[in-house]
Amino acid sequence: MSSSFEKYQKRRLISSYFSVVISISLVLFLLGLLGLLVLNSKKVADYFKEQIAITVFLKDTAKEVEITQLKQSLALAEYTKSATFVSKEEAAKEHSETLGENFIEYLGDNPLQNSIDVYILADYVTPQKMEEITNELKSKGFVDDVIYDKPLIAQLTENVQRISFWVLVISGIFTFIAVLLINSSIRLSIYAKRFTIKTMQMVGATKKFIRQPFVWKSVRLGIVGAVVAMIGMALVLYYLNESFPQLQLLGDPVLLTVLFVFILLMGVIITWISTFIATQRFLNLRTDDLYY
Repeated sequence: MSSSFEKYQKRRLISSYFSVVISISLVLFLLGLLGLLVLNSKKVADYFKEQIAITVFLKDTAKEVEITQLKQSLALAEYTKSATFVSKEEAAKEHSETLGENFIEYLGDNPLQNSIDVYILADYVTPQKMEEITNELKSKGFVDDVIYDKPLIAQLTENVQRISFWVLVISGIFTFIAVLLINSSIRLSIYAKRFTIKTMQMVGATKKFIRQPFVWKSVRLGIVGAVVAMIGMALVLYYLNESFPQLQLLGDPVLLTVLFVFILLMGVIITWISTFIATQRFLNLRTDDLYY
């Protein structure tokens, strides 16, 4: 009979530990994913910014040497990510492929111009800086016109600022929720042992002596949960990096290391504090209050 009861208690204890580990790992996993989003939000925003190009249309009278000098100066400019020369013939071919027919046959001439597509580094993709770059290029006598999507730049800049603000707010809220959820799981596991705690206290054990094994057990569970969460994060990060290599999610190993260490510390610190508070609460309760 006693053997059967001990097996039941052991299974119940293992189930309790398992549920705590799962709760901790899931919460820390979601917190880690949010951390990845925060760390890589600028990379994602920069990626979309750098897809916007300034198109420099050249006059038909532009000399070859002038075009070459412009291409070289743009390639060396601090704001340039890349610059591509597009001849009027290449532009006509692209338009024909898009339209599905050769429009030059109807017009009898190629009305398009030679151009240079200039892709700008993300730090310079703001309405003010883009306007400065445009005015600089327009000042050249052989440049006919310079265009870019002004409404898109303004909207993108505004949206990036708004999204960054809300990501930080949500991160703070989610961190608070994570602490509450892990704390609840720890308190439930300690609640199941409240009579053991009070019995040890009644036979003369000090609060520190009673509390210590509970704290270390919870910390170990917190470490296990954090490791499980980090494995999940690593798998997700690997998948995203393989799917979107242009974002270079693994490009900064120092920041990733800091994030993983942060998740591990969160698992340790939250479980330690939660266990300390929970055991202290039951240690300070009267025996009669344990039944409520």
